Amino acid sequence: MSRSKTESGNFFEDFEVGQEFRHPTPRTMTEADAALNIGLYGSRFAINSSDVFARALGLPRAPIDDLAVFHVVIGKTVSDISVNAVANLGYAEFRWGVPVFPGDTLSVSSKVLGLRENSNKQSGVVWVRSTGINQRAEMVLDYIRWVMVHKRDSGAPVHASVVPETARSVAPADLVVPNLSMMGYDDEAAGSSHRWEDYEPGESIDHVSGITLEDSDHMFSTRLYQNTARVHFDAHAGKNSRFGRRLAYGGHVISLARALSFNGLANGFRVAAINSGSHVGPTFGGDTIYAWSEILEKAELPQRRDIGALRVRMIATKDCPCSDFPGKGADGKYHPAVVLDLDYWLLMPRR
Repeated sequence: MSRSKTESGNFFEDFEVGQEFRHPTPRTMTEADAALNIGLYGSRFAINSSDVFARALGLPRAPIDDLAVFHVVIGKTVSDISVNAVANLGYAEFRWGVPVFPGDTLSVSSKVLGLRENSNKQSGVVWVRSTGINQRAEMVLDYIRWVMVHKRDSGAPVHASVVPETARSVAPADLVVPNLSMMGYDDEAAGSSHRWEDYEPGESIDHVSGITLEDSDHMFSTRLYQNTARVHFDAHAGKNSRFGRRLAYGGHVISLARALSFNGLANGFRVAAINSGSHVGPTFGGDTIYAWSEILEKAELPQRRDIGALRVRMIATKDCPCSDFPGKGADGKYHPAVVLDLDYWLLMPRR
């Protein structure tokens, strides 16, 4: 039987530095996407939940959650970049652009920045820069990520290693601030009286609650965001992996941790950038995710006296409450429960 019309996806040896992809298929965002995002993660941020709240800030309606945009844009890249992934490894230089609203159509393209074969010759790391745009060609998300990808043939020759340098952080002046005003911001409706001035570098915040990650949830999210990476959705193939089961999509854990952060950071109305991030450990159905945050830095924004930026380090753990703030020990190694370490910029109203 012919398989000439089907694709097995790119393996590590298929990539070249400078290679460009225009990913299938465009995705029109809808009110259903907004509702399903809440159903999957329990996010409660007012700006994404209430048209009335958003309009009071000068927006036409409630925008789609920033991390839902993240999921859609990354999902578009999977068929060309990471369908044969071992695991997603890290992020840098993530920057959100114009807000996305129901009715907007997102398209994504990528360029390969770097390649490095692993010493076992079974896989290699691929660095890509991907850009999501709306129907007006306005940037909605631009980022670098690196992913470990299987080789088709361990003996296949590969290109010389190129490891790109990435910025340690996104400069506050480069953050995209939506065209809105904080004059109509309602602390009571948002769920917190704590604004930008109330946070200090070095402060740690235990987000208290945990959310159990169900197999049905992370399977639904991979389908919802059209993420076809076999490591996430193929239970039969997962039996032969090093974990012996499906690996939960890392973005699912990021959204769970962000939803948990409402308790302590409820007025953080927009994720503006990710400076760096890594999926420290694997997560599976049945794991309970907890989270805590450390305030790393506060920044004023050019031309904005009503909005400030908080640089936040968010740590997520599995099956380990965060009251003791588990992270890295004195030896530089992570606590065994840590699954996510994310450094990001959060926009918050000022007084």
